[in-house]
Amino acid sequence: MRRVSRRTFLGALGGAGLGAAGLGGLAGCGRLPERAGELLAGAAPLPEPFTVPLPIPEVARPVSPGRYEVTQRVAAVEILPGLRTEVWGYGGAFPGPTFELRRGTPVTITVRNELPVPTSTHLHGGVTPPDSDGYPTDLVVPAGHSSHHSHPGEVLHPVTKDYRYPVEQRAATLWYHDHRMDFTAPQVWRGLAGMALVRDDEEDALPLPGGERELPLMICDRSFDEDGSFRYPDGGHHGGAALDAEYLEGVEGDVILVNGAPWPVAEVSATRHRLRLLNASNARRYRLRLSPGGRFTQIGSDSGLLAAPVAHDELPISPGERYDVVVDFSAYPVGTAVTLVNTLADGPAGNVMRFVVTSRGRDDSAVPPVLSRPPDRPRPVATRTFDFRRTDDAWTINGLRYRPGAPLARPRLGTAEVWRLTGDFHHPVHVHLAHFQVLARNGRPPAATDAGWKDTVDVRPYEVVDVLARFDGHRGLYMLHCHNLEHEDMAMMADFEVI
Repeated sequence: MRRVSRRTFLGALGGAGLGAAGLGGLAGCGRLPERAGELLAGAAPLPEPFTVPLPIPEVARPVSPGRYEVTQRVAAVEILPGLRTEVWGYGGAFPGPTFELRRGTPVTITVRNELPVPTSTHLHGGVTPPDSDGYPTDLVVPAGHSSHHSHPGEVLHPVTKDYRYPVEQRAATLWYHDHRMDFTAPQVWRGLAGMALVRDDEEDALPLPGGERELPLMICDRSFDEDGSFRYPDGGHHGGAALDAEYLEGVEGDVILVNGAPWPVAEVSATRHRLRLLNASNARRYRLRLSPGGRFTQIGSDSGLLAAPVAHDELPISPGERYDVVVDFSAYPVGTAVTLVNTLADGPAGNVMRFVVTSRGRDDSAVPPVLSRPPDRPRPVATRTFDFRRTDDAWTINGLRYRPGAPLARPRLGTAEVWRLTGDFHHPVHVHLAHFQVLARNGRPPAATDAGWKDTVDVRPYEVVDVLARFDGHRGLYMLHCHNLEHEDMAMMADFEVI
């Protein structure tokens, strides 16, 4: 079959003016690819899969009660066996350290920038004051920084910034990453990302797997040059629309990494394990399955525990989304190799990682039928529409390129609104501050995998997704945007102000 590029595909869609029904019908026939970016082939030989042990990022240690310090710096690490890769990492690591946070215990994280570029750190999923939310023009700049690349209203913090997090939110799997205006995609690609886990008494009371049987799994894709360096279009120094036109849909790599390791392998006992799944890719979407079979028992979504567990044979996960699941490896004989696969890709990218069941084990964990008492669904006071699409050769929201400080909505603190999200392509929509529930897809009930309170939702081509967003915590200026990071860098963001 002749391969059609996404650029040609998008142009055809725009010219044809296909509606939701027509596109959905094509997708149902399997004629449309579900990839959301253009593949960037690397020059380095692909490593043998399932040979590198799964690394677990170190847990950040406070320098004093409630205070952490982390330095963004350049480091050379081994990602592909036998090669060194220069990363820009929190603590010089990729991923950065995992922050263990406690509901009701505020923390301050001092970020020190020793990189050659400005940065802005966003706690993705955090209910955070606006001055610590990682606004894209609120920048930590390195010593001696001078640049002609600036935007109106930029705030510059020399070398360090204190990010203050109240942590007044339910237990959940969060993550943090760079959010610099125009440069989020290449800077995250270089390594500026890590995980943050919020815990609370409600979760502690559950008999869920813990300790070595709780695995944070940050999944992403990258491409590499022959010398092991990260490969990115235009060298990774683009600004907005200057990105190579071949990759305007988003950049997909040909190496799948989990916790910074290519196609790793983890030895597990024949017991229940809790997997905290994060898609930290720039653009790549995954549909995860277990081979030779098995089920995921979902216990949590982006923003915390579900009310009750939900079983899935597969999990679609778009950039920025998280799933908190339990897999019972006692269902497999000792010696079984269980592969986490991605059914949206062929070839090497069709594999993610492998678990090898090496021994029996005593298991006193369980997944209870009642997990939590999540917040009640509030009554909405307004309905708004946000349309994500290509307009006049730019990625836009409601036909507008991003303008910092020009909010498209002003919801009131303590209220909820229905936000109708529409688009022309795969757009994983992320809303800062506000958590939401998916109400409907194309006027029909949401998928079982949409369950729970979320902060990111995959809006598929010509789909209408209704979400109920709750505005709690803080007043101030926040954002919604596409979490395809190349789309974000090319102006697919908008401000809203909580009043």
